[in-house]
Amino acid sequence: MLGYILKRLLQVVPVFFGATLLIYFLVFAMPGDPILALFGDRTPNPAIVQALREQYHLNDPFIVQYWYYITGVFQGNLGMTYSGRPVTEVLAETLPVTGRLAVMAIAIEFTLAIIIGTIAALRKGKLFDNTSLVVALIALSIPIFVLCFIAQYFFALQLGWFSPTVGADNGWGGLWLPALVLGFSLFAVSMRLMRSSTIDTLNQEWVRTAYGKGLPRRRVIPVHVLRNSLIPVITNSATNFGVLLVGATVTEGIFNVPGVGNTLYQAAVRGEGPTVVSFVTVFVILYVLVNLVIDLLYGLLDPRIRYA
Repeated sequence: MLGYILKRLLQVVPVFFGATLLIYFLVFAMPGDPILALFGDRTPNPAIVQALREQYHLNDPFIVQYWYYITGVFQGNLGMTYSGRPVTEVLAETLPVTGRLAVMAIAIEFTLAIIIGTIAALRKGKLFDNTSLVVALIALSIPIFVLCFIAQYFFALQLGWFSPTVGADNGWGGLWLPALVLGFSLFAVSMRLMRSSTIDTLNQEWVRTAYGKGLPRRRVIPVHVLRNSLIPVITNSATNFGVLLVGATVTEGIFNVPGVGNTLYQAAVRGEGPTVVSFVTVFVILYVLVNLVIDLLYGLLDPRIRYA
């Protein structure tokens, strides 16, 4: 087990350098001058522009800029935004907000997927199963921005159950509406995976053996069937969690969530290489660690899985 964990942690090294190098190059290759963009329609003093370009090493070749950045990272310095704020400060403000939103959305998705998927599998071909398929198709076909506007209009403006926007009220309670939208938009795939996995598990010989030994259904389903059907759902939810951490940009924009998505989008538009790459760097590490935890969880769910 320890060797497996060390091997997975060592995989972070090439992923880290590959991701940061690629993202930094993409930001570097973007057209336009990010320093001139800071001044908008105003005409800046050429001396000030030159001083800022020297400060952020924008006159240096790409590989030199990347070297300055990567050496700063290993010294604990993620760089500065073009507005003069440390990237670590911006990350400390936005990451907890997006983290709360991602946890709530995944919890909603996971709960809906397990409950609806399991019931649909147990009632295969019946009304509930067919209805769940229709609901899943609707969730997959409607664009996320349409779901956001529908939720805002009906649940916030008409019924008054939630605030239409988040803003400064970005605690756990203020994020329920965007979390519900994200959870509903993501649950369809996990629900169908849960249904298929449960149907496959129900047809296994050891399940029939459990019934043959006289075990009641209330024990066979949650202990034997449900536990062994969760692996594909957990894998999909872990992937969704990584995607949400990078930032549900559209949802955060519509609900005015001051999270990673909005910040990352604005930084990309302004061409702030250090900000974009620093955010991606942190999320690459988080994503790898989350997937490591999920891999280790497989062994708890299914003892037949062993790590060499």
